Amino acid sequence: LGSGNFALALSSVISRNGYPCTILCRDSTTASHINAHHSHPKYMRDLHLPPKVTATADPAKALSDATFVVHAVPVQYSRAFLESVAPHIKSGTPVLSASKGIEVTSLGFMQDILTEVLGDRRSYAFLSGPSFAREIMEQQVTSVVIASSDRQLAEDLADVFGSSVFRAYTSQDVVGVEVGGSVKNVIALAAGMCEGLGLGTNAMSGLVTRGCAEMRRLGLYLGAEPTTLAGLSGVGDTFGTCFGPLSRNRNVGIRIGKGESLEDIRRDMSEVAEGVETAGALVELIKKRNKGYRLDLKYPIIFGVKDILDGDLDAREGLEGLMRMKLRMESYEATH
Repeated sequence: LGSGNFALALSSVISRNGYPCTILCRDSTTASHINAHHSHPKYMRDLHLPPKVTATADPAKALSDATFVVHAVPVQYSRAFLESVAPHIKSGTPVLSASKGIEVTSLGFMQDILTEVLGDRRSYAFLSGPSFAREIMEQQVTSVVIASSDRQLAEDLADVFGSSVFRAYTSQDVVGVEVGGSVKNVIALAAGMCEGLGLGTNAMSGLVTRGCAEMRRLGLYLGAEPTTLAGLSGVGDTFGTCFGPLSRNRNVGIRIGKGESLEDIRRDMSEVAEGVETAGALVELIKKRNKGYRLDLKYPIIFGVKDILDGDLDAREGLEGLMRMKLRMESYEATH
């Protein structure tokens, strides 16, 4: 489901492993171009899809015989898209989500959206980890984790996706994988701002490390396993998103740090930087789950990024303010 960069990359992985794969596009023009040229007319146009990848704009054609459904639509658009195709997904067909973030309107993760739209009588899995679409398409070695409460489904999907260049590990910690995949985008915005402001590698490394502490704090509170947050979908994905030149969230942060407005940056972007919406949703989720605490002291980076994006705080003032916060034991974990 979806025909953005990551959908194209995952379809290539599946197809190279010998499985037929159909991309469900929003419009027939894009689908026709993919079928005729084995490339997308807008995204990664210089890279070609394997011959076994086909495309259609007809959900009935794409989904009627599907063994697995892979969802790769940005979180904020996922509910409406899923509602439009739900009648065509057979009951019991497992769904794998590769979307990361929190829905602004419901403050739900993808697991919440999927079960609300498609029901709780099917199995779901969630793919995350440091995985830039272009590098996947170029068959550079990539490692991800596939999490599901259904252990057999996770293992089956790992077999479908796994290869010598696409390492698919498994987990049953869906909460940890979803929290890591959401928070890392907000940390990457902060890291990019730090870089754009020219605050130096030392400052940026410290910022990212403390951001990971906030990820761990929230994840543990929501029921995640600490090992998951220290793994591919947590710290691993954070490293890639904060320091990788292909990271949209990092690049948005850099431009904000250099003084550009978020409105102008958004106007230039062809794809979504999930962290922009996730920052505000995370703050609201944290507030909803915790009453009467100085939450900005427990999650200063998440709250600070949200305020900077909203225009309530100058980027330099916000990041330099983080450096002046009261020092504690490094292992300090605020309790809820």
